[in-house]
Amino acid sequence: MTEVKALTGKVKFWNESKGYGFIKDDNSETDYFVHVTGVKEKTLYENDEVSFELIDGKKGKNAVNVSLI
Repeated sequence: MTEVKALTGKVKFWNESKGYGFIKDDNSETDYFVHVTGVKEKTLYENDEVSFELIDGKKGKNAVNVSLI
């Protein structure tokens, strides 16, 4: 069984009406796409500190299991 390490980052952009945004990884400074279906909270706001995991999406890595920290 592969251990999934939770990453941390900051919400760089969030579009409430469309339900998606981007999270900037604290370590790599990479931006990852996040969809509302991968968010554990009711909503996100720009500059929220979050933890997340990555999965392979259609156009690259996507953030999932996103939680406020």
